[in-house]
Amino acid sequence: MGLELFGSMMKEEWRLHSTMFGSLSFALFPVLIFGIVFMSSFLLPLFRAVLPAGDLALIITGVFLLLGVMVGGFGLLGNEVMNRRFGQMSLLAYSARSLPLSERYIFTNFVLKDIVYYLILWVFPFVLGFAVASPFIGVPPGYPLLLFASLTLTFLFGLSAIFFLSTVYSRSKPALAIIFAAVLAIAGWAYLSYGTGLADLFSPLQLLHNGTWPALIESCVLVAIPFAVSIALFTPEYTGTSKRFSNLLTPLTGKLSFFPYPPLAAKDLVDLWRSGGGVGQVIFSFLLPLGLIWFFMSVLRALVPDYAVLLVFAVTAGIISATMYTWITSFDTFCSYACLPVSVSTLITSKICTFTVLQVIPAVFMVVVTVITGGILYLIPAMALWCAFSFYSLSVSIYLTGLTPNVLVYDVKVLLAFMVLVGVPVMVIIALAFINPYFGIAALLLGIPAVGLVRKGYKRWEGKDMASF
Repeated sequence: MGLELFGSMMKEEWRLHSTMFGSLSFALFPVLIFGIVFMSSFLLPLFRAVLPAGDLALIITGVFLLLGVMVGGFGLLGNEVMNRRFGQMSLLAYSARSLPLSERYIFTNFVLKDIVYYLILWVFPFVLGFAVASPFIGVPPGYPLLLFASLTLTFLFGLSAIFFLSTVYSRSKPALAIIFAAVLAIAGWAYLSYGTGLADLFSPLQLLHNGTWPALIESCVLVAIPFAVSIALFTPEYTGTSKRFSNLLTPLTGKLSFFPYPPLAAKDLVDLWRSGGGVGQVIFSFLLPLGLIWFFMSVLRALVPDYAVLLVFAVTAGIISATMYTWITSFDTFCSYACLPVSVSTLITSKICTFTVLQVIPAVFMVVVTVITGGILYLIPAMALWCAFSFYSLSVSIYLTGLTPNVLVYDVKVLLAFMVLVGVPVMVIIALAFINPYFGIAALLLGIPAVGLVRKGYKRWEGKDMASF
């Protein structure tokens, strides 16, 4: 039954995406990753002239660790998945209500299904692209296999670590606080002892450098233990469980009265808060990923001025902040409003308002990071870069994906368009900021195309109910 359930969940995921934007587009997603990595591999000699091989390996490891961190919050999503709050995305996961299967068994299969899909979509094509190019760039034959093992375990470690932390968060906030305090204390001591060399102690990175059996075994243990504990701790919340909430909608609507559609914006905030994942999303989908990004970007300090690292981080924080749009589009679909005089453009506008409220979090975060790192002189350009790319990336997401950014991101056409529309301004603005930090304020001009993209998004998605598939 295990393989049958797992196979059915794999088919369910394929059906969902292929129905939304076509089987070919979904199948071409890993092909796109393969092509990008294959072509980029020929630039390795140029990269090595700028970055030492060890730093380059550290950055790539950091990217896949970040990927695992970004997708590992199963502890926050478990109840929503098992209670079918994501509609057809979790239809089979809801089968515990009709089949003689335990919730933990079904949830384990759901998590494993997601892991396999992420490996197929991201890790496998990345390594394969490098492996195909390796004979032409003088890479030893066995290195791609070592890279595959290292990156797979790096991704799985990030995923299992966040899976564990998010599961603890859903069970006991004080317990998570104690774990965080212990981890921060150990990490602080280790950083003072080893500095940026601390990353070299990471087992999957050691595996990439040395290829030893102890590094492989240690990496597997680091993945297996938190994953097993997370599965053991999982407890779904039944839909029949009754909860009582105070009236949050009315006071929030009053406080958001300056927005075009206060009740809708307030509803989004209430949904996010009552889902139990509001604070958790901030911690696991924003603060931890950006903390990792800052740590791995610190290796660039030896190559570029400190202000350059801060400004690149501000741009990155802006793009990461834009993912908050996916948080506020996860809990409802346009079909829920079909019987009301509400248009797609009205709903998107309300989501933009909710997104604007949530930007208080990254704004405070950027100020704190700038002050702590001693970059107070560059606070204005850093904030301008963060704000500009946050709202510009949001506008691109709205234009390309409408109300379904979580699903359409795996359409190869959407990914390509997003990379071009966001990547080109990123390169231009960062180049200007490197010339003079205050030239980064020019990023605010992205507000002009952002408004145009949102308006085009209104016209593009009006009358389309993607959630009905």
